[in-house]
Amino acid sequence: MTLDTPSVQYLNLDPSLYVREDIWREERRRIFGRTWQFMGPVSAVAEAGQYLAIDIACIPVFAIRGRDGVLRGFRNVCRHRGAKLLADGTGQCGLIVCPYHKWSFADTGRLVQAPWYGKDPAIIPEDWPLQDVALAEWRGLLFAALDPAMPLLDQLGDLPGELADEPMECYTATDSATVSFDANWKVYTDNFVEGYHIPGTHPSFYAAIDFEAFETTAHRGYVRMTAPPRDGLFYRGKWLWMWPNWTLSLFDGGMNVSRINPTSPHHTDQHYHFFFADTSEAATEARAKSVNGTLAVVREDYQVCVETHRNYAAGAYTSGPLSGRHEKGVQYFQERIAAALGV
Repeated sequence: MTLDTPSVQYLNLDPSLYVREDIWREERRRIFGRTWQFMGPVSAVAEAGQYLAIDIACIPVFAIRGRDGVLRGFRNVCRHRGAKLLADGTGQCGLIVCPYHKWSFADTGRLVQAPWYGKDPAIIPEDWPLQDVALAEWRGLLFAALDPAMPLLDQLGDLPGELADEPMECYTATDSATVSFDANWKVYTDNFVEGYHIPGTHPSFYAAIDFEAFETTAHRGYVRMTAPPRDGLFYRGKWLWMWPNWTLSLFDGGMNVSRINPTSPHHTDQHYHFFFADTSEAATEARAKSVNGTLAVVREDYQVCVETHRNYAAGAYTSGPLSGRHEKGVQYFQERIAAALGV
């Protein structure tokens, strides 16, 4: 499925939908609570006791490889008083021990011990296991879902076909980074799914591609952007965004994957993972060029996104027109947002 140029003028979403607290609550329930969220590389939890902890729009979750070899997902919340069990990121542990009152849980989620709790009444461990979170793997990438509305492959839509010839399993996760900005996650997503802003926002990037040949198409589950790169650009000329909030961009011999994670209506964290085929010392400089180049480009985006968000929050902007040539991806994303929220 490809989204055709609209026959009537399509307008940008109502700016109030980017700043309202009630919309943020509905997004957490209807979008982030029901979709698969990219966690990181499956290789991060390959060995027994290894865990990977993230938050999904402020809901903390983690995946852990059990001693029995099974990968399980749980809410990263103690069943006693709601403390966070494991710090965000990767690590290794035997028992999962709450730092607050030292309740401990097995890697199966079973409550092992509630020390000093008392016996009047006694705690019944079987009544208080960790709360499950669904996990799924796809081509070396790990995803979690709080209450998935559909299987992961259904959410991915036509993406598996798009990347069928990409040797993703041959890439090794080498670097990660988190970058943050004070704007709504949808402001940034609107920005990511179009190349219209490149001449004004990214002059160096603009000079490194054939912008006249830049093309954006929307498909079932994702938006594809392509442009022929000129000599010296670390990107291969294909950038993908997947519903509702993750991206994949291709390098020569690698890729980056990011998750756009809101922490409030007015703040967003973007979590990056970088994957490369050549992890040798000789390729260190080339890998660093791709990592640093990516982060430099997105930081240029953040400045304009922050200023745009301020205008939305101030009521200074009313919805303007979207380009049928360049902003098909914006239309696709916004239509899915409107459908999910029922607005």
